[in-house]
Amino acid sequence: MRAGEHLRVTGGALKQWFVAQSYDALAVAALWLAGLMILRVPWAVLWAVLGGVLQFVPNIGPALTLIGPAVVLGVQGLLGGDWMRLVYLLIVYAVIVAIDGFLLQPAIMKRTAKVPVWASIVTPIVFGLLMGFWGVLLSAPLLAVVYAYRRRAEDKRIVDQRLP
Repeated sequence: MRAGEHLRVTGGALKQWFVAQSYDALAVAALWLAGLMILRVPWAVLWAVLGGVLQFVPNIGPALTLIGPAVVLGVQGLLGGDWMRLVYLLIVYAVIVAIDGFLLQPAIMKRTAKVPVWASIVTPIVFGLLMGFWGVLLSAPLLAVVYAYRRRAEDKRIVDQRLP
């Protein structure tokens, strides 16, 4: 395989991964917006947009998303004594993280980047254990590239079988 073909396969896989990640970020932002609007959190649109943007940062991005609304509701809890909204915010956060990690992201990666659901769940865990933060950071795009090369090899094998 020539260098140009490697660049085309790798670039296409990374583009598909970025598209999948963007869809995931939009879905998470919409979930955050719905949850924050139900809880009547001030600046809900800002926190939802920030939640979508921070979705691109693995592991710590979703946790950073929680800080803004938690501080706002914490201050309101101190001033008004209404701590239950902060508890509800933590529940909304847990639900969104679970839905995203176990349903949305694997399904979107399968549909867009053609990565199996099991691989998109297992690989970040394994890479995280082996290489720490960098393993988690790089696992999704590397997985998309590996499966792009795998698809290319299967396509080439099928074409070779058809030739006399």
